Amino acid sequence: MDVPLISNQDIYMNIALIKEYHEDMPRRQAQRLAVEYLERVDLEHIAYKRNPALNPEERFCGMLLRAAMVKDAMILIDQPFKIIPHLKDIQFITTALKKIDDLYLNCHIYDYQWMEEKYGEL
Repeated sequence: MDVPLISNQDIYMNIALIKEYHEDMPRRQAQRLAVEYLERVDLEHIAYKRNPALNPEERFCGMLLRAAMVKDAMILIDQPFKIIPHLKDIQFITTALKKIDDLYLNCHIYDYQWMEEKYGEL
C-alpha cells in the first residue's frame, strides 16, 4: 500500500510507465504490453479505469503488474491481507503470481505470524 498507483492515470498507463521510463520503450509498445499483461490476469476490462475506481483485487493486480515491469523484478508483498482484507486465504494472490511468473525473478511475501492460517501449505 506504500507504493500506490498514480491516481490520475489509467491502470494501463500506470503499468506502461515503468517500461517507458526504465527501458526507453516506445509509448505505444509499452501500452500494448500493459494491456496484454492485464489480459493474462483476466483484467483487461480495467485498462481504462483509474485507481479510485478499482476494487481491492484489481488494485492489487495493478500494483503487482507494475512491480513486475521492472527488468529482473524481485517482488515483495507486505501484508497482502491488508491490501485485500476480505480474502479468506492466499489462493487469489498465488494464482495471480502464477499467471505472470515469467515476468519476475522471485517473490517474497511477508506477514505477521498470527496470519499464518490464511497461508495454508504455502
